[in-house]
Amino acid sequence: MSNRQNETPEDAMRRVTAEIVARAAPYARRRGLDVRISKTSRGAGTPVVELDPSTPDGKARLAEYLARPARHYTLSGLGAPEDPNAVNWRRVNLPASRRLRLTAMVGISFLLKGTPFKNRWYRWMGVHVGRNVEIMQMVWLDHFRPELIFIGDRTLVGAFSQFTVHAYEGCGRFRFGLVEVGRNCTIGAGAGLGMIKVEDDVRILPGTVVSPYYPRIKAGTIVGYDPPPKSAPATQEQPETADR
Repeated sequence: MSNRQNETPEDAMRRVTAEIVARAAPYARRRGLDVRISKTSRGAGTPVVELDPSTPDGKARLAEYLARPARHYTLSGLGAPEDPNAVNWRRVNLPASRRLRLTAMVGISFLLKGTPFKNRWYRWMGVHVGRNVEIMQMVWLDHFRPELIFIGDRTLVGAFSQFTVHAYEGCGRFRFGLVEVGRNCTIGAGAGLGMIKVEDDVRILPGTVVSPYYPRIKAGTIVGYDPPPKSAPATQEQPETADR
């Protein structure tokens, strides 16, 4: 079982980001890539070689950079798939052995019922699961970095729901961040949550995708899917002309 169940979301974000920077910096240096990390989705960012914790100066700069961790980060510059020096973004995230183990564990989790054993299974994966949580079958908790998922006490997660802590944007750019769900929440079947903070006593209705549309849902809110209205494009009427 993970020995980090008591860490805070900020500590988890700080640790994961430091690990990703530490894995990305050697690739950037060896392959001559301008790999950068940013606290915004399209910011210029900071070169990861400047934050490399394997050097004294880089370790100090990384500690300062993560003193107040953001809720999500963007890593860019790993290269397009067919670039000769490109680095696969999955390799920057985790070593192959842990990727394979997490893939197998999340596959097994699909079949487990919402029991205390399933909660322990997710904790072994690294997910922060509170007490008396019920997670139904076929729920997908992102195995990219399970330790970035926090689920509060007495929360119900309906079948076929998805919690996603990362988003790959193509050409060697990806984002990663926290998914936090508070206490006494109900996540309806088939709901989708990305990098978001859901406060206590929130009810998300079935089939609702709440992120990236909302960065935060306030306590006591009920959220449902309201499809946008459809209308035909406006056309300019031609003035009538009279025959003369």
